[in-house]
Amino acid sequence: MSADPRVSIHPDSTVLMAAIAARLITKLVDIQDKYGEATVVLTGGSMGIGSLRAVAASPAAPAVDWAKVNFWWGDERFVPADDPERNSVQAQEALLSHIKVDPARVHVPGSTDDFETPEEAAANYARRLSEAAAAEHAADMSDDHPERPGRLPRFDIVLLGVGPDAHIASLFPEQAGIREKELTVVGVRNSPKPPPARISLTLPAINTASEVWMMVAGDDKAGAVGLALAGANPVQVPAAGARGRLETLWLIDEDAASRVPEQLIRKGPSRA
Repeated sequence: MSADPRVSIHPDSTVLMAAIAARLITKLVDIQDKYGEATVVLTGGSMGIGSLRAVAASPAAPAVDWAKVNFWWGDERFVPADDPERNSVQAQEALLSHIKVDPARVHVPGSTDDFETPEEAAANYARRLSEAAAAEHAADMSDDHPERPGRLPRFDIVLLGVGPDAHIASLFPEQAGIREKELTVVGVRNSPKPPPARISLTLPAINTASEVWMMVAGDDKAGAVGLALAGANPVQVPAAGARGRLETLWLIDEDAASRVPEQLIRKGPSRA
């Protein structure tokens, strides 16, 4: 089961990032009220990191018990651990260094400091995800998410940006990663965006999330947004394949919304 996309359109990227931050804080509080903890999968890029900065700047941020939030990454660049291109390094600067996190709950994908190849780093990340899933299941034998594979912990929210080519995480059009059906994590060697070597969750892993939030700004993304919401083939348009089990939310600005199918607008996406 997956949720049909819902669209929320905002005037510009600044307003959009503030709205994402407010929504994320509220959602994490609600999830913690239900489960005692929450799990969010972070993303990089201008929208992903900008939204984390907006969370850090929000006066409502202390409402979240950040020490009980589990952080994973949807993808990471396979470069040295302290490389400024790493999504985790940027997230640390934008948000994680400003809140009281539990280091044991911050799960950073491996780097070239520890692994020879992106495939080795991907296998290690998949193993850590599986171990977290096993520990979670052991702690809660009344698991109410039967659809979730045992190889993955509960993903409450997966945050994703979308590239002009409609890639998500490090799953690029027509490449092996977007075609993967079995693995939860893949190594990427030929990313069309530098750096070429990366680690990424696969689409089947992303789609176990309760909620998937697609965060997009800019007219250079309008074509990708339009194709994805029109139901294009995910192999050609990876963003079309990302679906949360309970909610699939497109959080976009007016520029990125210029090619949203008219029928979706008539269904009444919220505007802020």
